Amino acid sequence: MEPPPVARAAGHRVPLRERKIILDRDTTRAELEAASPTARVPVLLDGELAIWESLAICETLAEWFPAAGLWPADPGVRAQARSAATEMHGGFANLRGEMPMDLTLRTRVTPSPATQLEIERICQLWRDCRARFGAGGDMLFGTWSIVDCMYAPVATRFRSYGVALDPVCAAYVDAVLATPAMRAWTEEAELEAAGSAP
Repeated sequence: MEPPPVARAAGHRVPLRERKIILDRDTTRAELEAASPTARVPVLLDGELAIWESLAICETLAEWFPAAGLWPADPGVRAQARSAATEMHGGFANLRGEMPMDLTLRTRVTPSPATQLEIERICQLWRDCRARFGAGGDMLFGTWSIVDCMYAPVATRFRSYGVALDPVCAAYVDAVLATPAMRAWTEEAELEAAGSAP
Protein backbone atom coordinates (compact mmCIF):
# COMPACT_ATOMS: atom_id res chain seq x y z
CA MET A 1 0.00 0.00 0.00
CA GLU A 2 1.47 3.35 -0.97
CA PRO A 3 1.88 6.01 1.73
CA PRO A 4 -0.80 8.67 2.05
CA PRO A 5 -0.26 11.68 -0.16
CA VAL A 6 1.04 14.86 1.35
CA ALA A 7 -1.67 17.49 1.03
CA ARG A 8 -1.71 21.18 1.76
CA ALA A 9 -3.59 22.14 4.89
CA ALA A 10 -3.69 25.79 5.93
CA GLY A 11 -0.85 26.52 3.53
CA HIS A 12 1.44 23.93 5.12
CA ARG A 13 2.29 20.40 4.10
CA VAL A 14 0.89 17.77 6.42
CA PRO A 15 0.50 14.03 5.76
CA LEU A 16 -3.11 13.07 5.21
CA ARG A 17 -5.28 10.99 2.94
CA GLU A 18 -8.30 12.76 1.52
CA ARG A 19 -11.54 10.87 1.06
CA LYS A 20 -13.88 12.66 -1.28
CA ILE A 21 -17.63 12.14 -0.94
CA ILE A 22 -19.59 13.48 -3.89
CA LEU A 23 -22.77 15.18 -2.75
CA ASP A 24 -26.24 14.79 -4.27
CA ARG A 25 -25.87 11.14 -5.18
CA ASP A 26 -27.93 8.13 -4.13
CA THR A 27 -25.03 6.85 -2.02
CA THR A 28 -24.12 10.20 -0.42
CA ARG A 29 -26.09 9.86 2.81
CA ALA A 30 -24.77 6.37 3.55
CA GLU A 31 -21.18 7.45 2.84
CA LEU A 32 -21.54 10.49 5.10
CA GLU A 33 -23.03 8.43 7.92
CA ALA A 34 -20.17 5.93 7.64
CA ALA A 35 -17.55 8.68 7.79
CA SER A 36 -18.92 11.29 10.19
CA PRO A 37 -20.83 11.26 13.49
CA THR A 38 -22.94 14.14 12.18
CA ALA A 39 -23.30 12.76 8.63
CA ARG A 40 -21.76 16.04 7.46
CA VAL A 41 -18.38 17.16 6.17
CA PRO A 42 -15.69 18.08 6.85
CA VAL A 43 -14.56 15.48 9.33
CA LEU A 44 -10.99 14.56 10.31
CA LEU A 45 -10.46 10.87 11.05
CA ASP A 46 -7.44 9.51 12.90
CA GLY A 47 -7.94 5.84 13.67
CA GLU A 48 -11.03 5.67 15.90
CA LEU A 49 -10.91 9.41 16.55
CA ALA A 50 -13.35 11.61 14.62
CA ILE A 51 -13.15 15.39 14.78
CA TRP A 52 -15.98 17.28 13.12
CA GLU A 53 -16.69 20.99 12.58
CA SER A 54 -14.12 22.96 10.62
CA LEU A 55 -12.91 25.13 13.49
CA ALA A 56 -12.38 22.10 15.74
CA ILE A 57 -10.43 20.43 12.93
CA CYS A 58 -8.27 23.54 12.53
CA GLU A 59 -7.60 23.74 16.28
CA THR A 60 -6.65 20.06 16.31
CA LEU A 61 -4.23 20.50 13.42
CA ALA A 62 -2.69 23.50 15.20
CA GLU A 63 -2.05 21.27 18.22
CA TRP A 64 -0.75 18.35 16.17
CA PHE A 65 1.55 20.53 14.05
CA PRO A 66 2.66 23.43 16.29
CA ALA A 67 5.67 24.21 14.08
CA ALA A 68 3.28 25.13 11.25
CA GLY A 69 2.27 28.29 13.14
CA LEU A 70 -1.40 28.02 12.23
CA TRP A 71 -2.25 30.68 14.83
CA PRO A 72 -0.24 33.87 15.46
CA ALA A 73 2.42 33.40 18.13
CA ASP A 74 1.57 36.50 20.17
CA PRO A 75 -1.25 35.69 22.67
CA GLY A 76 -3.09 38.97 22.13
CA VAL A 77 -2.90 38.74 18.36
CA ARG A 78 -3.89 35.08 18.56
CA ALA A 79 -7.00 36.06 20.55
CA GLN A 80 -7.93 38.54 17.81
CA ALA A 81 -7.39 35.86 15.17
CA ARG A 82 -9.58 33.41 17.08
CA SER A 83 -12.32 36.05 17.33
CA ALA A 84 -12.22 36.65 13.59
CA ALA A 85 -12.25 32.93 12.79
CA THR A 86 -15.10 32.23 15.20
CA GLU A 87 -17.16 35.09 13.79
CA MET A 88 -16.94 33.44 10.38
CA HIS A 89 -17.60 29.97 11.75
CA GLY A 90 -20.79 30.96 13.55
CA GLY A 91 -22.05 33.88 11.49
CA PHE A 92 -23.03 35.35 8.16
CA ALA A 93 -26.05 33.10 7.67
CA ASN A 94 -27.60 35.40 5.06
CA LEU A 95 -24.45 35.34 2.93
CA ARG A 96 -24.24 31.56 3.19
CA GLY A 97 -27.89 31.11 2.19
CA GLU A 98 -28.02 33.71 -0.54
CA MET A 99 -24.62 33.01 -2.07
CA PRO A 100 -23.88 29.28 -1.74
CA MET A 101 -20.29 28.31 -2.34
CA ASP A 102 -19.70 27.22 -5.93
CA LEU A 103 -16.12 27.36 -7.16
CA THR A 104 -17.15 27.16 -10.81
CA LEU A 105 -19.84 29.86 -10.81
CA ARG A 106 -19.31 33.31 -12.32
CA THR A 107 -22.34 35.57 -12.10
CA ARG A 108 -23.38 38.89 -10.64
CA VAL A 109 -26.17 39.29 -8.10
CA THR A 110 -27.56 42.15 -6.07
CA PRO A 111 -27.35 41.14 -2.41
CA SER A 112 -30.35 41.61 -0.16
CA PRO A 113 -29.97 44.37 2.44
CA ALA A 114 -29.27 41.77 5.16
CA THR A 115 -26.57 40.10 3.09
CA GLN A 116 -25.08 43.46 2.12
CA LEU A 117 -24.69 44.29 5.81
CA GLU A 118 -22.82 41.02 6.31
CA ILE A 119 -20.58 41.74 3.32
CA GLU A 120 -19.80 45.16 4.77
CA ARG A 121 -18.96 43.61 8.14
CA ILE A 122 -16.63 41.07 6.52
CA CYS A 123 -14.88 43.79 4.55
CA GLN A 124 -14.53 45.93 7.68
CA LEU A 125 -13.00 42.97 9.51
CA TRP A 126 -10.63 42.21 6.65
CA ARG A 127 -9.47 45.82 6.39
CA ASP A 128 -8.92 45.99 10.14
CA CYS A 129 -6.94 42.73 10.25
CA ARG A 130 -4.80 43.75 7.28
CA ALA A 131 -4.09 47.18 8.77
CA ARG A 132 -3.31 45.97 12.27
CA PHE A 133 -1.80 42.52 11.75
CA GLY A 134 -1.10 42.03 8.04
CA ALA A 135 2.52 43.15 7.89
CA GLY A 136 4.83 40.56 6.41
CA GLY A 137 2.44 38.97 3.94
CA ASP A 138 -0.79 39.14 1.96
CA MET A 139 -3.03 37.33 4.44
CA LEU A 140 -5.21 38.73 7.22
CA PHE A 141 -2.51 38.18 9.85
CA GLY A 142 0.43 38.40 7.48
CA THR A 143 1.07 34.77 6.65
CA TRP A 144 -1.50 32.04 5.99
CA SER A 145 -3.32 30.99 9.14
CA ILE A 146 -6.52 29.38 10.35
CA VAL A 147 -8.30 32.70 9.91
CA ASP A 148 -7.62 32.54 6.18
CA CYS A 149 -8.89 28.96 6.11
CA MET A 150 -12.16 30.18 7.57
CA TYR A 151 -12.50 33.09 5.13
CA ALA A 152 -11.35 31.28 1.99
CA PRO A 153 -14.93 30.14 1.22
CA VAL A 154 -16.04 33.78 1.54
CA ALA A 155 -13.35 34.81 -0.93
CA THR A 156 -14.71 32.27 -3.40
CA ARG A 157 -18.26 33.55 -2.91
CA PHE A 158 -17.19 37.14 -3.53
CA ARG A 159 -15.58 36.06 -6.80
CA SER A 160 -18.44 33.74 -7.83
CA TYR A 161 -21.15 36.37 -7.31
CA GLY A 162 -19.23 39.42 -8.52
CA VAL A 163 -19.25 41.26 -5.19
CA ALA A 164 -17.75 44.74 -5.56
CA LEU A 165 -14.79 45.18 -3.21
CA ASP A 166 -12.47 47.97 -2.16
CA PRO A 167 -8.80 47.60 -3.16
CA VAL A 168 -7.70 46.09 0.19
CA CYS A 169 -10.37 43.40 0.15
CA ALA A 170 -9.97 42.72 -3.57
CA ALA A 171 -6.24 42.20 -3.07
CA TYR A 172 -6.92 39.81 -0.19
CA VAL A 173 -9.37 37.78 -2.29
CA ASP A 174 -6.81 37.60 -5.10
CA ALA A 175 -4.09 36.48 -2.68
CA VAL A 176 -6.26 33.75 -1.15
CA LEU A 177 -7.43 32.41 -4.50
CA ALA A 178 -3.85 32.40 -5.83
CA THR A 179 -2.55 30.03 -3.14
CA PRO A 180 -1.61 26.56 -4.41
CA ALA A 181 -4.27 24.91 -2.23
CA MET A 182 -7.07 27.13 -3.52
CA ARG A 183 -5.95 26.76 -7.13
CA ALA A 184 -5.95 22.98 -6.73
CA TRP A 185 -9.39 23.03 -5.07
CA THR A 186 -10.79 25.15 -7.93
CA GLU A 187 -9.25 22.91 -10.59
CA GLU A 188 -10.77 19.82 -8.96
CA ALA A 189 -14.17 21.52 -8.79
CA GLU A 190 -13.98 22.41 -12.46
CA LEU A 191 -13.09 18.83 -13.37
CA GLU A 192 -15.96 17.57 -11.23
CA ALA A 193 -18.40 19.98 -12.85
CA ALA A 194 -17.23 18.82 -16.28
CA GLY A 195 -17.84 15.21 -15.28
CA SER A 196 -14.19 14.21 -15.47
CA ALA A 197 -13.25 14.21 -11.79
CA PRO A 198 -10.89 11.38 -10.77
